[in-house]
Amino acid sequence: MPDKHAKPHGKDLRKGRVSLPGQVYHITTITFDRRPVFSDLRSARLLINALREAQACDEATTLAFVVMPDHLHWLLQLEADASLSAVVGAVKAVTAHGLGERIWQSGFHDHALRQEEDLAKLARYIVANPLRAGLVLRVGDYPHWDAVWL
Repeated sequence: MPDKHAKPHGKDLRKGRVSLPGQVYHITTITFDRRPVFSDLRSARLLINALREAQACDEATTLAFVVMPDHLHWLLQLEADASLSAVVGAVKAVTAHGLGERIWQSGFHDHALRQEEDLAKLARYIVANPLRAGLVLRVGDYPHWDAVWL
């Protein structure tokens, strides 16, 4: 009998994944061995620029994000003709290439928002991650987040 408490493997995270244009997704992806790669300002800005590039290429519209030292939370709306796996994969590839090393754990977690879910509430939850993690006393003191949907 499978262990219901076991952590899923990267390949298991892809089961049932669907890319729907216009769908809003909450993406979470973690650094390899949970290393605090993004504690470094240059690394964090590189990742943020990769998110902006995905939007500039009309692949995804960023609604909110926070770059934590060892992971990323990204609230995005997928654009037409874009694959969720390809968009997230491109962001991860750009940052890994820019830093010249493996920085990401394989796979990512995605949650497609349902119509009844409160988008603003989720965006506030995402950007408050540094506060809950004890990294800052006020959300505004943390430099690596943005939200257009609060």
